[in-house]
Amino acid sequence: MDTRSVAMAETIRNPASAEARFLLGVSEAMLGNIREGLTHLRKATDLKRSAEYYAQLARCLLMVRQDRDARTALQNAEQCLAVGERVDALTRDTLGCAYARLGNHTESLPHFAAAVRIQPENTQFRYNHAIALSFVGEAAESEKAFERLLTQEPHNARAHHGLAGLRRQTAECNHVPRLRAVRNATQDPDARLLLGYALAKELEDIGEAAESFRCLLDVNKEYRRRITYDFASDGEIFDAIEASWSQFASAPVTHAPKDAPIFIIGMPRTGTTLVDRILSSHPDVVSAGELQAFPLAVKAASGTRTRNVLDPETLFYAAGKDLGGIGRSYMERAASHVPATPKRFIDKFPGNFQYAGLIARALPHAAIICLRRHPMDTVVSNFKNLFATTSRYYQYSYDIQEIAQYYVRFDRLMKFWQAAIPNRILEVHYEDLVEKQEETTRQILEHCNLQWSESCLTFHENTSPVSTPSAAQVRRPIYRDAVARWRRYENALAPARDVFDAAGIPV
Repeated sequence: MDTRSVAMAETIRNPASAEARFLLGVSEAMLGNIREGLTHLRKATDLKRSAEYYAQLARCLLMVRQDRDARTALQNAEQCLAVGERVDALTRDTLGCAYARLGNHTESLPHFAAAVRIQPENTQFRYNHAIALSFVGEAAESEKAFERLLTQEPHNARAHHGLAGLRRQTAECNHVPRLRAVRNATQDPDARLLLGYALAKELEDIGEAAESFRCLLDVNKEYRRRITYDFASDGEIFDAIEASWSQFASAPVTHAPKDAPIFIIGMPRTGTTLVDRILSSHPDVVSAGELQAFPLAVKAASGTRTRNVLDPETLFYAAGKDLGGIGRSYMERAASHVPATPKRFIDKFPGNFQYAGLIARALPHAAIICLRRHPMDTVVSNFKNLFATTSRYYQYSYDIQEIAQYYVRFDRLMKFWQAAIPNRILEVHYEDLVEKQEETTRQILEHCNLQWSESCLTFHENTSPVSTPSAAQVRRPIYRDAVARWRRYENALAPARDVFDAAGIPV
């Protein structure tokens, strides 16, 4: 009999067996029956307080987006550990992953470190520890952790990719020869993708811009052939956003929250993390990271069961619903990601640009900041960054022409929002932030109704965790070498220029 059958039989024989309930809950979850698994895991924790049980409960709760309950489960697990419960490496790693999923990277670190101490031969545990160290700014320790992992598993593509992103490589100190050798030795497509991005990044760091971009072109072309993305599907979403707005604009807004969160929106890799660091350096502001809370609040209001969080059906079913309820739902979902503090919080999920009008109505006191960057630099920055391959949000990013097409619709939508909700969105140009840091920072703070703070100019001294690809960049002062970077690759970017010329977007 398998574990599930044994656990089920034992549960029937002895309903008060916490262990049987726990094993049955884990088994159901592993089979994809998450809600059934949750029922048994909750019962197991009712019967017995155990860090192991709470860890698995938190993991499953996060899978169904019940973040607040997951945080409670983690608090219970910590209490069990505090009174001396000894747990295995997997439980420690599970706790670390749950904290990381909530964006609490500082809290994840001791659990990942414990998992490695208990089971040092496990390279997955080593990877989680190394990447968490990078998120909290411990670059030197992260580098050591990655190298220890690679000593055990020299072809671990995720470790090579993480190591490449830790710092700006130099001609004297880089991993280019090793990356070339490892990539040439593997045929695994996922590994080749990670290693290709790592190699391109390090080649650019050491001044080999042309070779770096050739590498990117090959890597992205290879991956683009593997996915079934069609830009028309994103175009339909943009169309639906605009078409449904009249209903959202006239929808009731009852008991809207009085809270004033700060939304940082825009195309990814255009300075959103930089502005997040500037604002979170203010004494009255804290960053909650990139939340999915608003998209999920809209999805819940729509009542649709479609696969994607955002699609035309969801928008049209949500249109006309009480936006005050959506605002309250958002605040409830965001709460588990925000420290218990009177400070205002930032939600820097760039994709919220698709919801800007809804945000403005559902949260009438929210501040919205949209990052803009030169169109061609936006194309380059998106093309050079490996986003989460499991997310449909970024499938446009593997082809230069498709990125440009996506930018055209983004640009059109931002013009649409500026007309629909005048004076609610401050558009900040990345280039202005670089060239006129203090002046632009003052404009940002004024838009957010925040007093001036000198600490916003020294954002690079902010020690809070960063889990985005910009982590290394925002830990140093503003630099100018990312402005007009596209000119290095002007010939290769001809397909983007053609798209922009046809749309009347000057470059």
